[in-house]
Amino acid sequence: MQLTFSREEEAFRNEVRDFLADKLTPELEAYAARMTSVYADKATALEWQAILNAQGWAAPSWPVEYGGCDWSVAQHYIFDTELARAGAPPLSPMGIEQCGPALIGHGSEAQKAHYLPRILSGEDFWCQGYSEPHAGSDLAALSMSAEDDGDAFICNGSKIWTTHAHEANMMFCLVRTDASGKPQTGITFLLIDMTAPGVRVDPIIMLSGEHIQNAVFFDDVRVPKANVVGEIDKGWTVAKYLLEFERGGSSYGPRLLQRLAALRNVARELGRLESDLSQRISAAEIEASALEAAELMMMSELSGGGTPGLKASMMKIKGTELSQHVTEIALDLAGEYVQPFQPEHTSPGGPVTRPHPSNQGLVGPDSLVTASAKYLNDRAGSIYAGSNEIQRKILSKGQLGL
Repeated sequence: MQLTFSREEEAFRNEVRDFLADKLTPELEAYAARMTSVYADKATALEWQAILNAQGWAAPSWPVEYGGCDWSVAQHYIFDTELARAGAPPLSPMGIEQCGPALIGHGSEAQKAHYLPRILSGEDFWCQGYSEPHAGSDLAALSMSAEDDGDAFICNGSKIWTTHAHEANMMFCLVRTDASGKPQTGITFLLIDMTAPGVRVDPIIMLSGEHIQNAVFFDDVRVPKANVVGEIDKGWTVAKYLLEFERGGSSYGPRLLQRLAALRNVARELGRLESDLSQRISAAEIEASALEAAELMMMSELSGGGTPGLKASMMKIKGTELSQHVTEIALDLAGEYVQPFQPEHTSPGGPVTRPHPSNQGLVGPDSLVTASAKYLNDRAGSIYAGSNEIQRKILSKGQLGL
């Protein structure tokens, strides 16, 4: 493993920094600084995506023929690191990071020609239909049915915890097309038009007050068989592929180190960088640096044609639990200022349900306004993309043979 970047890679880093300095507007940067969710709202995500897409950098991991970049693994990592350093808002991952790769790897030529350009342009805004009320971490237990009706499936059932379903016009979804075998068989990966008759979206309001997630109900929804990605009854293969990259495909280390550096600066400015708090930040920085080193090792393996494999579960556990720990440090730093609920001064990932919004100014320092909301929001980190308990089970079985 090469521990330093080459001259060409450093030149690429400078190119990315110059681009961000020119194109990352103060408004986008200010929005990202006050985010309380891992998701930006739809308008902000699409605004930033349009800027990146004009540069050809919206989906760098895609093959060049579909609009991606012919970058080395090191360049991808540099790009991700510089986005974190500059404080850029995230793009919605559902289209570019999940549905797009599924189509590229398993979709038909017609599906790729139709959907991939629409994902890049933002014309199609996607949500993920995986979890159900009785099938979350145990995803293979899903029961939403899709009955054969000639050239279409008739879908009935529900999905839950569906991020941005109220704003999406398309969903990639796992449905049960055959219940006769073991749970992992008989599942089909299906693309569903959210505007189709019989689709209903009900809001789920998070602890932080944000409307980001939803319950989605399907009542005799007709979906053309042309919307099947891969083979009928073999959607589990597509789902496993996506989950592997969803769990281990993020650069947790640079983002965590950026957040910790910001916390240290805030504590210093407020005169609260006592030895105990400083030691806690330093300890977290050591863990984040170790995670970053592990990610770099995995990037090196990926450059040789590998996949995240079991490392995806390790990265997911460490990344999400360390992120939660960082929110706990921020909570302690904020002290009494965590008590006011003031979403009107933050950048939520969606609308905030509040019957009587406050008409007074910000309570407490601007730098700490997101502490409580981010703490509450990040409780989901150890649950989404497969709970951390399940990830430990995967590691114990696959790595230790238990």
